[in-house]
Formats: sequence, C-alpha cells, structure tokens
Amino acid sequence: MSFKNKIVIITGASSGIGAAAAKMFSDESARVVIVGRNETKLSAVAKQCSSPLVVRADIANDDDARRVINETIKKFGQIDILVNNAGATMENGGLLGSDMMQTYDAIMSINLRAVVHLTTLAAPHLIKTKGNIVNVSSIGGVSPPGPGATNYNISKAALNHFTVCAAVELGGYGVRVNALSPGPVKTDFFDNVNEGYNVDTFRPFTMLNRVSEPEEMADVILYLASDRARGVTGSNYVNDNGMIIKRL
Repeated sequence: MSFKNKIVIITGASSGIGAAAAKMFSDESARVVIVGRNETKLSAVAKQCSSPLVVRADIANDDDARRVINETIKKFGQIDILVNNAGATMENGGLLGSDMMQTYDAIMSINLRAVVHLTTLAAPHLIKTKGNIVNVSSIGGVSPPGPGATNYNISKAALNHFTVCAAVELGGYGVRVNALSPGPVKTDFFDNVNEGYNVDTFRPFTMLNRVSEPEEMADVILYLASDRARGVTGSNYVNDNGMIIKRL
C-alpha cells in the first residue's frame, strides 16, 4: 500500500495503536499529523516518522480540535484521512455508584463528542479529496461490560452508530467512514487508569489465548484507509482474537 501525497491526521498518536499507525503510514510515504496530549511521547513517535506535523492538543477541547485542522491545512493544504483514535476509559461504580454522571460526561466528551466535532471540522476537507475516516472503537461497543465499564461501553456503542451515520451522510460525496473494534491490545491504555495493570490477564478470555500488538490494529487501519478497501464504508472491523465469540 502506498499513501504517497496523502495527508493523514491521527489522534491519540503518542502511544499504542495511534503511534503504530503513524509509523506505518509514514513508512508508506504518507505525511502524518500526529496529535496527542503528552509532548514527550509525541516527540518519541515523531522521531520514527518522516517530517511529521506534531500537534500537542486535547481534542476534547473545542479550540484545540479546531487548531488541529487549521494547522494541518496551513501546512499541507488538504486532509485525506482522519483516524479518530484518541480515547479514554475510567472505572466507576456504575449505576449504583456515586460518580456515574461525572464519569459519563468525561468519557463521552473524549470518546464520542470529540470524534463528532473533529469529524465535522474535517468533513469539508475530506470531501474535496474524496478521503476517508477510520474510527477506533472497541469490542466493548458490541458486548456486555465488565464491572465499572458501563460508561466506556456506552461511548463505544455510540461511536459505532456514529460511524454508520457519518458513512450515510458523507457517502454521497465519495467519503468513506469505517470503524475498527479491537479486543485487548498491548498498549498503555489501561496503565493510564490503573498503574501496573497487566493486559495479559485477558488471554484466557480470548478464543486464541492471546492479546494483540498495536501493529496488528494499525494494519487494519491502513487497509481501511487504502484503495484496497475502496468499496468498504459503514463497516465495523472486529479484531479481537475471538474474545466476543468466546463469551457466547
């Protein structure tokens, strides 16, 4: 796959799936815009990419989201691919806990509202290039939550349906929109919530008795963003080592 002359915005690019996708897109000749909140981690990812545009931003902040788009257009003049990868999780007491709505607002702000806003800002530019969008969701959007994960699962289910709605609305303009739903992946995603969390504890809950590397998810992102998937839109690609079917 070649993405020569393609401009790719990747949110949550400071680590994990976003960092892996940034490097892979760059290796395939794309010009990448790497977006994240951690300046130190962003700098480390930037060193693995060819002449990236680094934007330190919190996409849940409306001004920062606008700045991401504005800086991209100012430098490159176009947007071809938007990868909405940034996301958050946090445990709470659920419906019977004391912080349900506080956690709900925080998670929905990042996992859904920020995606809707950034997509809205990028859409006019994607229409010009007949580009596409990949939303990084989760199998949590289609499976029952574990203890304390209700808000996270709600946000990802909503993101899945937003993907379909956006695909319908933008399809007539030649813009494709798809989602990727990973299962457990070896990233610092959970470490940011629970220090010392070991993602390998998910192994027995998968059909293949393994958890994925970030590069496996990046492979799917690049496929969905490429011309090889030119007929794919409104789809949700699950890559979970059989975790969903193990629960059935």
